[in-house]
Amino acid sequence: MPSPRDPAASEPAKLTDADYAALAAFRFSLREFQAFSETRAAECGLTPQQHQALLVIRAAAPGKATVGHVAERLILKPHSATGLVDRLVTLDLVVRRPSPSDKRQALLELTPLAHGKLETLSATHREEIRRLRPLLVDLLEKLEG
Repeated sequence: MPSPRDPAASEPAKLTDADYAALAAFRFSLREFQAFSETRAAECGLTPQQHQALLVIRAAAPGKATVGHVAERLILKPHSATGLVDRLVTLDLVVRRPSPSDKRQALLELTPLAHGKLETLSATHREEIRRLRPLLVDLLEKLEG
């Protein structure tokens, strides 16, 4: 076994043709899911980013659904997240409420309209993930091998 200071210990294992094929298939599966998600969001009148923001807000722990949290979870700059939330407010999908613990901060809540859209989208996404699961597990096992 090489010692931690041995340069060979830090070199990644050589990739085989099968590794490249598995990586390509995995990336393709992710892209297919992304395309599926984008299409379903559009069918509900949402952009993919709006769908993701609604999901982030819905999944946040109580008192944690803020513009900053949306920015963090969507990997956006704070001003971009603010613009996204502003559009969701305009579309009657999100409301801002003053935080009871910090008056400088607003907590985000989904409207009934947003809950309906998100429930529809989430159910179809869960079914698609269940459909893809065996394929993805198989690809991941090939990459671990």
